[in-house]
Amino acid sequence: MSSVDNALVVQRFKLVIAYVRLNRIKPAFTTSLFSNQKNRMDNFNHSQDSLVSVHNLTFSRGERKIFDDISLEFERGKITAIMGPSGTGKTTLLKIIGGQLFPEKGSVTVNGRDVHHLKRDELYTLRKRMGMLFQSGALLTDMNVFDNVAYPVREHTHLPESMVRSLVLMKLEAVGLRGARDLMPNELSGGMARRVALARAIALDPMMIMYDEPFTGQDPISMGALVLLIKSLNVTLGLTSIIVSHDVHETLAIADYIYVLSEGKVIGSGSPEEIKQSSSEWVQQFMNGAADGPVHFHYPAKEYMDDLLHSEKAFKPLFTRQRPPNDRKAKRRRYS
Repeated sequence: MSSVDNALVVQRFKLVIAYVRLNRIKPAFTTSLFSNQKNRMDNFNHSQDSLVSVHNLTFSRGERKIFDDISLEFERGKITAIMGPSGTGKTTLLKIIGGQLFPEKGSVTVNGRDVHHLKRDELYTLRKRMGMLFQSGALLTDMNVFDNVAYPVREHTHLPESMVRSLVLMKLEAVGLRGARDLMPNELSGGMARRVALARAIALDPMMIMYDEPFTGQDPISMGALVLLIKSLNVTLGLTSIIVSHDVHETLAIADYIYVLSEGKVIGSGSPEEIKQSSSEWVQQFMNGAADGPVHFHYPAKEYMDDLLHSEKAFKPLFTRQRPPNDRKAKRRRYS
């Protein structure tokens, strides 16, 4: 058993004992804890049902259609990756799942709840069970590592500070940064900041975690550590993970299922091996990093020469500078 597994097993054992002994915790929080434990045990044996379902989703920004009637399923206890070229709406999809953006058509359900038909307090309650690892880490710059991880626990529970301390140290131990708890975010490397953000994402023991480009900007060692952490936490905690990434090698190493998006459509889906063997030119161009293929380098525009010839007629400067007249009479009038 790895050090990550050991830390998480000890964490769960101590937390269950503490919850039994303490009476000052909200009853609803205690109930949800034990129901979460049962659900997670069931997830290991029954992971075929979907925790997140996206049906016939359509979403646009202005005249540009980001998603055009797409459907996706994210199975419980699995790591599902969303891949595709930059600008295809991968991060936008996470925002729609989290209820930050509303679709034009279609529906998104999380654990059987229609996200976009929930009341505000119901949506906030659901979000407490959805961890999020932001692309930048999004650590609070005026708080040290310990307080960053403790923040959601203090905000959403009534745990005594002694228990908050134990919980935070266990989360930091799981990501290998217990010794860095007093450091400020500006004292962390990029890989360390991403791991602190991961510890914060699991602070409330969520049922799922969404990762927005977790491998971007990481050196090979940090990237390898993140790959191991994501896989280990998913298995040990029985999580459902959704990873948005365009790092092909790392994502293929840990994903159970992959969706490839392009131009508002799902152009490929399947296991990593099925994606590698896909006959789609779009999928093969992305997976192999080919410069030539269906995905063009240039953003759609009119013909280049027509644009150049038309530009002189259409161009109007925002500000026109009036030059002083050169003739002497005009100058005399100006200064008289």
